Amino acid sequence: MANIKDVAAKANVSVGTVSRVLAKNETVGKELRELVEATIRELNFRPNGVARGLRRSRTDMIGLVIPDITNPFFAELAKHVEAIASRAGLSVLLSITNDDPKIERAQIDSLLKSYPTGLIVVPTQYGASKGWSSDVATVAVDRRCAGFPLISVNHYRGAGLAAVHLMSLGHERIAYIAGSVDAPVAGERRAGFLNTLASAGARCEVVEGHFDYASGETLGRLLLDRPAHERPTAIATASDQQAIGLLRAASDLELKVPDDVSIIGFDDIPLANLVTPRLTTISQPVEQIAARAVAAATGSDGVPLQDEFFEATLVVRGSTKQL
Repeated sequence: MANIKDVAAKANVSVGTVSRVLAKNETVGKELRELVEATIRELNFRPNGVARGLRRSRTDMIGLVIPDITNPFFAELAKHVEAIASRAGLSVLLSITNDDPKIERAQIDSLLKSYPTGLIVVPTQYGASKGWSSDVATVAVDRRCAGFPLISVNHYRGAGLAAVHLMSLGHERIAYIAGSVDAPVAGERRAGFLNTLASAGARCEVVEGHFDYASGETLGRLLLDRPAHERPTAIATASDQQAIGLLRAASDLELKVPDDVSIIGFDDIPLANLVTPRLTTISQPVEQIAARAVAAATGSDGVPLQDEFFEATLVVRGSTKQL
């Protein structure tokens, strides 16, 4: 495999000149630059990004830390981050923490040793992330991490949209499947939903769960396996995964959605538009969040690091209807 000295010898220039061409230094003349670039292609030379990064204290790489790759929201976030970074000539090093603060810290320490341009971190769910000392630009996404700016949707107002939608359809017996009481994001969504109902004088039955399919199915069965006059006519969930599990529970109990019960989720994961009926949900602008996170972590737009919140939107599909 060719190295930088081979390129310099073949082009009859100094190693320093090759380095300046690789760094896109404008002091190198056009003809000389084109000669070096042609030699690089001829020898199929691939510069060592880490070695160059050590010399300038950064590599053309950003670190992305997420809790769970099986969660469709985080998987979609990772997809968009990688695509956006790739268009900017950056690679992405992905780490998965399994929502464990100890694993998270070890993964971040390892990433920092690779001299990344920046870090994008979705912290552990229960707020255990305490931050770390580093001169690497770091942004938190979706969940707050002490000491770093947060880029997220406004979970509170998004959940409020779900409450307004169900009330506008005439529902009064409303239930809500919440996320874990210890998870800040779940708390924001729960508060947004319940406070919006309360401000209109509406009531709501709340059951506590987790952001997964099994929780939606189990708690959905608890809410729906009742006489018709006692069960809710509409159920909102803290996540689309819960809502899809809830659809399964309704099907098992031979209840029709939305004729017997309206269901609304949160996140607008790709599967929400594939289930039957297609899921009414609150959509997060994942691609916009990813783009802003990449820009903040790399400083490519020159905007100072600060908290930024996007607005969620209501997506009405087939799982809700007028009462």
